[in-house]
Amino acid sequence: MNTKCLNQKKLADRKIFRIAYAIFVGALFVLLASCQEKKSPEYVFRASHLVNENHTWYKAFAYFSEILEERSKGRIVVENYHSEQLAKESEAIRLIQAGVIDMTTTGSVLNNWEEIIAFCELPFLLKDSVDMKTIINGPIGQRMEEAMLKIGLRPLGYFQRGPRHLTSNRPIRHPDDLKGLIVRVPNVPSFITAWQSLGAKPTPMAFSEVFTSLQQGTIQAQENPFAMIRAAGFSEVQKYVNLTAHVVSWTYPVIGEKQFQKLPDDLKEIFLEAARDMQAYEHRLFVENEKKVQQELKDQGMVFVEVDKEAFALASREAIFSSLSPEMQAIYNDIVSNLKSRRP
Repeated sequence: MNTKCLNQKKLADRKIFRIAYAIFVGALFVLLASCQEKKSPEYVFRASHLVNENHTWYKAFAYFSEILEERSKGRIVVENYHSEQLAKESEAIRLIQAGVIDMTTTGSVLNNWEEIIAFCELPFLLKDSVDMKTIINGPIGQRMEEAMLKIGLRPLGYFQRGPRHLTSNRPIRHPDDLKGLIVRVPNVPSFITAWQSLGAKPTPMAFSEVFTSLQQGTIQAQENPFAMIRAAGFSEVQKYVNLTAHVVSWTYPVIGEKQFQKLPDDLKEIFLEAARDMQAYEHRLFVENEKKVQQELKDQGMVFVEVDKEAFALASREAIFSSLSPEMQAIYNDIVSNLKSRRP
């Protein structure tokens, strides 16, 4: 091979080498950049959920997790655990206080810590969502949020529940039909008082244990909103939905206050903005879900039973009122008076 050919070959080899080197360096740069983008988050919050993954509350938290990670550029991650995988409802509060987990949804169970929070789910007090929003956005709602901060929880808005109704395997139209009926209730003093005064046998129990207990006959009835009845599959073990609407209520998505305060100011702002969007998202899901869930329960064979609501309210009112402290009785009277003045 002559000298000219050799020189041309060397030049070609060098060109190939330079191209290959450039590709290698470029690939290495992309790889390093990718690794930097996927670095570990600075803050990981674990959220314990009472409901399963089909419920609007869980879906709202999943949305929250997605937008929060995106807006914080991966600095904050929320891990969601449904169906009480991490803790039962009351236990979740204690674990948040201890810093073991970070977030949950909660409501009247906090009555075991601060009495005023009973008003977010007091039986036979509120009539509809208008009454509910009056409480949330008024001085009582503000006091409840302040009480949660005292417990060590920061409320992040509110989620809707829908009215609670009683399910059973025999129709219940009047308090007289409740005699001796074993009804699962959450561990909330006012719930226990209400059902005892109506003649039932209330049994506090973790929500995750309710389906099996109904199946085995340990309990005979339970009470929850339509969405919870549907999501938990209670139509498989209960025949009747007795339309008691005995509680009109809401729940609070919360984070431990100590956990929240660990965030720098820029991430606190991002976190709270994402929480506001989560609430709006949940409210949209709730409205859409309420339109169809009743029909789904009927399609699954459940029978809806109209009840004498006034008889239920009258039979339990005195016992519920007497169970409150004098301070809470005064608040109860103020709420009743205020709501009456607003209703047509």
